[in-house]
Amino acid sequence: MTMPRPTMPPATGQPSSSPRRRFLFGGVAVMGALVVGWGMLPARQRRTASHPLPVSGGALALNGWVALAPDGTVTVAMPRSEMGQGVHTALPMLVAEEMDVPLASVRLVQAPLDAIYGNVAMLQDGLPFHPDDDGAVKNGARWIVGKVARELGIVITGGSSSIKDAWLPMREAGAAARAMLVAAACQQWHAQPDDCGTGAGHVLHRDGRTLAYGALAAAAATAQPGEVRLKSPAQFTLIGRPQQRRDTPAKVDGSAVFGIDVRPPGMVYAAVRMAPVIGGVFASVDRSATMRMPGVLQVVDFSAAYGAGAGVAVVARTWWQAKQAALALAITWRDGANAGLASAQVFDALAASLGTDAGHVYHQAGDMDLVQGGGDVARTLGAEYRAPYLAHAAMEPVNCTAQLKDGKVHVWAPTQSPGFAVKAAAQAAGVATEAVTLEVTLLGGGFGRRLDVDMVAQAVAIARAAAPATGGAPVQTIWTREDDIGHDVYRPAALARFAATLDAAGHVLGYDCTSAGGSVSHQFLARNLGLPAAGPDKTMAEGLFDLPYELPNQRIRHTIVDSAVPLGYWRSVGHSHNAFFKESFIDELAHAAGRDEVAFRRALLARHPRHLAVLDAAVARAGAAPDGHAHGVALHQSFGTIVAQVAQVSVAGTEIRVHRVVCAIDCGLAVNPNLIAQQAESGVVFGLSAALFGAVTIKDGKVEQSNFHDYPVLRLNQAPLVETIILPSAAHPEGMGEPAVPPVAPAVANAVFKLTGRRLRSLPLTL
Repeated sequence: MTMPRPTMPPATGQPSSSPRRRFLFGGVAVMGALVVGWGMLPARQRRTASHPLPVSGGALALNGWVALAPDGTVTVAMPRSEMGQGVHTALPMLVAEEMDVPLASVRLVQAPLDAIYGNVAMLQDGLPFHPDDDGAVKNGARWIVGKVARELGIVITGGSSSIKDAWLPMREAGAAARAMLVAAACQQWHAQPDDCGTGAGHVLHRDGRTLAYGALAAAAATAQPGEVRLKSPAQFTLIGRPQQRRDTPAKVDGSAVFGIDVRPPGMVYAAVRMAPVIGGVFASVDRSATMRMPGVLQVVDFSAAYGAGAGVAVVARTWWQAKQAALALAITWRDGANAGLASAQVFDALAASLGTDAGHVYHQAGDMDLVQGGGDVARTLGAEYRAPYLAHAAMEPVNCTAQLKDGKVHVWAPTQSPGFAVKAAAQAAGVATEAVTLEVTLLGGGFGRRLDVDMVAQAVAIARAAAPATGGAPVQTIWTREDDIGHDVYRPAALARFAATLDAAGHVLGYDCTSAGGSVSHQFLARNLGLPAAGPDKTMAEGLFDLPYELPNQRIRHTIVDSAVPLGYWRSVGHSHNAFFKESFIDELAHAAGRDEVAFRRALLARHPRHLAVLDAAVARAGAAPDGHAHGVALHQSFGTIVAQVAQVSVAGTEIRVHRVVCAIDCGLAVNPNLIAQQAESGVVFGLSAALFGAVTIKDGKVEQSNFHDYPVLRLNQAPLVETIILPSAAHPEGMGEPAVPPVAPAVANAVFKLTGRRLRSLPLTL
């Protein structure tokens, strides 16, 4: 989330007597006073929902997160989407820990769209403050944004924020439920709370009496909890201990339901054809031949649907019939202004912007004269790095199932943004949001693609238009892989220029970085909230301005260049390419200084002991590289988590082969070490796919790539051994879904430099 840059009227040197200006300034003063006053009020609570928790089987809600059945089964509201990161295991652990119930006794129910389930941490993390900043302005801004986020209640999964956001509210909900159960038992026993404890789903009296939670459910639902106490880390019996994933058995036996697995009665299918040129417009279609094909029910133009883009769909009784008919459609498109767009033009525009636009300064410290070459400068170093557009290419193709009947809309979607999905469905159907029912399925990969809800608007628009032919049957819209890669919302192409100065001893005197790229946040907020593009975008400069290295004189700027190519959040967002830029250039500085790259980094981290510990742990575990191989090092912090990686690399001809990656992590308190190791392995493989192969290129306004033959991902025989080290910590848990992605590319590139003497400054890495 970005905040618009404030604007001020030009200074004239003379006081204004304009009544309108006096009114504006007076209004601003009043609004400021209101904001300050509102900011001093307590933050909205996150325990009691506005609507009852959806429960069954005689369960009774103890608060907005937890319900208890007479058989002792605990129902927990799940506000986050499961897309492989393990939230269906990790988040119930928080409640089970505080309630003192076995994890196996917890079942999940989709949380309703209520403010208490809104993702506060994700919005707070969007503020453009340096991690080392602990001042009053940052703390005040986080407080205000946190309050705003609690009011907005945006239910969304992203930004590696699920555990970070749930850490307190879900534990508090579990602790409150435990206190209510103790209170109910005390009432029955005529005992005092201090005489009672809990364990394994029972209230325990010091004299040996016990009561099962299920037997206390009815009394606990109306009990007053008294003082709610959270456990200390020393009391944890679940948190911090490896737990097996709860969703694995269903995924192994095939019973897990992803979006593409939904099968409501009477369902039919839709296949799409979308404008081949970015921003192209539908002109006309000859339906006659297609309507005579087997199984075809309707041909639908969905171009006018909110957020769906230009395109035509064929609705048929089977997916194969729909797909074959869609391929046979004779469609006329108008290509529009982007018909001549090419990747080279995009990079030319980025380069031109760096020469003419000073950009927004995200971080500056020290004397910038030393950046420009003053003082005791002995050497000046400069470099330019670039990264291409990238597609998400999640394994589960884009899909959504929708039904419109009797003025109601039912949507089944693998989405990261339930709130936005409901809004999109309502607008596409022309109904109120209260008329929309959304079922969030498992996601076969998200990576940020399913933060957008274009597929939901598209599916609802198709189901609405086809309703006369289908009788209001559910319609499952499925994109092919070619549709997916050719019509994604892409990670931006980006360019960065570095300039640095060193003294005769090899110490860095000045460090200057300017980067350019399109703004994901501007496009995302316009698509999903209707907000105008304004102000800086922290997500495009992250990983550059927030570096931990103690460089005395530094300046980091970024300029936004409007993009005709649709942009979206890609796993680790700006960090994904900015870590490559920054960590590669740090290696260049170490080489120019004549220093070992690890010793060089260590000297710049004297006041960052956690970063030092992570770096040292990775290097120690990696040991010495075997003959013919080299180690490359990268250290990066993203989403609150510090990751150091050492990549063991060999080069044979033009082939870069990564054999082993040691990944050391400080993510705060490790809730489930198993999940952390899994996300580290996932992040390395995902990041390595992009580092070695990933590139979306544009020619004549069209995406050139279409499937995994020309947009490859890492194969099993190419995957390295990944060794994960989790450093012990008692700090607040931080993000883990994305932080292992950014360091991979620079670690590999730095190893390639050792082996070949060639500095690879462009992604993907090719010799």
